[in-house]
Amino acid sequence: MQATRSGGAPTVRLHATHGSEPVEDADLLGLVDPVASFDGDVEQALAWAVEVGRHAPLPGAGRTALLWETLASTAALDVGVARILEPHLDALAILAAAGEVDLEHLGAGPASTWGVYAAEGPGVRVTATQHGARWILDGVKPWCSLAQSVSHALVTAWTDDGRRLFAVDLRDPAVTADAGPWVARGLSQVVSAPVRFDRAPAVPVGDTGWYLARPGFAWGGIGVAACWWGGAVGVARDVFAACTAREPDQIALAHLGAVDTALTGARTALLDASAAVDARTSHGVELPPGVLARRTRTVVARAVEETLGRAAHALGPGPMAHDETYARRVADLALYVRQHHGERDDAALGRDLVAGGTLPW
Repeated sequence: MQATRSGGAPTVRLHATHGSEPVEDADLLGLVDPVASFDGDVEQALAWAVEVGRHAPLPGAGRTALLWETLASTAALDVGVARILEPHLDALAILAAAGEVDLEHLGAGPASTWGVYAAEGPGVRVTATQHGARWILDGVKPWCSLAQSVSHALVTAWTDDGRRLFAVDLRDPAVTADAGPWVARGLSQVVSAPVRFDRAPAVPVGDTGWYLARPGFAWGGIGVAACWWGGAVGVARDVFAACTAREPDQIALAHLGAVDTALTGARTALLDASAAVDARTSHGVELPPGVLARRTRTVVARAVEETLGRAAHALGPGPMAHDETYARRVADLALYVRQHHGERDDAALGRDLVAGGTLPW
């Protein structure tokens, strides 16, 4: 699970490495080294994310495991930085899949920082209206992370034909990013608040319905799970360090063993999913991307929840009260993993399996 490079922070690997790893893999994972020094600095993390984006592979292009290892290695050091990196890389992957998009019209370029805003909420909606060759957005989009910090975003909006994805310049005067409400104790620096659009210029990205229908939507969801897993690895390392710092009792060892089992199962699910994404099949069988994503995300989410619970039992209140890094890590991870919707996601997976009409095991 762990590979330590000479002079660098330990990385998180989905598969075992034997001997030397490819130079390009080592170079990308080496970019993770400074993450622990960012200490909640959003601007520094965003500038770093731009650099990572220049080197990170795209999902489904043969090196998906390396992409997810990069996300996991980041989260193992700082969950908040991974929460900043993941949507930026997701946006780059979306834009690459969409083909030609007129980003120059929005002042976007290689140094742009990106968010992806697709949430819907009660009583609010963003609409897109075409005026000749131009599109404009109006309305309120909830749950827009770092909208006051990133330069651009991909935003879903409603047209007469359905939901469509658009690129927008968040610095445009027609866009207002709210400062809150945001009272979260975890991910406190990653403010997720409404954004208001008042005839904001926008550029379409893909056709109507394309954003949600493409396989990359599911693949991006598994990338988020890789962040959860990496964050849990960080917590597990704290448990391991406590067990090796002094003679552990049987209860501490039992918790450590259970954490190892849970995280190994999640790692195996992610590794299997990365191979399926690159091959577009699972064990030679065509598997709907949504089923793959829901199954993998649930396995990882349960491993994360078990890790957090067992770490709390093994270590007690001390590190949560006195260790800034540990306390922030568990608070960040507890909030981040709630992007998995528990039993609702279980029900969605069950519905997909029944709709598939074939025995899934």
